[in-house]
Amino acid sequence: MTNPTTYFGWQMPTATDLVTDLPADFEVFGQAVDTDFQGLLGGTTGQILSKTSATDLAFTWIANDQGDITGVTAGTGISGGGTSGAVTVSIDTTVTADLTTAQTLTNKTLTSPKINLAFNAQTGTTYTLVATDSGKLVTSSNASAVVFTIPAGVFSAGEQINIQSIGVGLTTISGGAVTITSTGASAIAPILRARYSAATIICTASNVFTVLGDIA
Repeated sequence: MTNPTTYFGWQMPTATDLVTDLPADFEVFGQAVDTDFQGLLGGTTGQILSKTSATDLAFTWIANDQGDITGVTAGTGISGGGTSGAVTVSIDTTVTADLTTAQTLTNKTLTSPKINLAFNAQTGTTYTLVATDSGKLVTSSNASAVVFTIPAGVFSAGEQINIQSIGVGLTTISGGAVTITSTGASAIAPILRARYSAATIICTASNVFTVLGDIA
């Protein structure tokens, strides 16, 4: 008589058999083991076993790319990446704009750009422009005459400052230690023509400025 194994049912002779055919019994047992474990055959270096179904010993060999990420490839605009350990990726600032640092955009098209004008409201009778006034609208509001002075060594060629008199007192633009050109009656010290008149101060070269606008 034969006795099936507990888990796989392989046929083995019982210890109480009086008559047995050991070669035949072990042939049956060996073939059963060989058949059940055939799913473990094959595979290659680096592969792992994967279940193909809920059936016992239903395995196949697959690539070891399951579970955790095994590699990060940096695409366009990204640098870094790797296939092991702690992997870091960063913006490649040679091709991608980084809003946290100062960068120069070359040959780029801005679709529907929006730039909001910042303001600097002055209420005194004198004011010296500062670097942060570049690109702003600086207003003067005083009943008496106002003088805005352009300092030397502060602005670079291409920078612009907008000014406007919103008070009764009109605003004069003083050159101080810089050169001013304008079409005003006093070309080197132009005056905004009337209340609510406005003008733009443009730095054309180092310490050289031209004033364009509603000036007298």
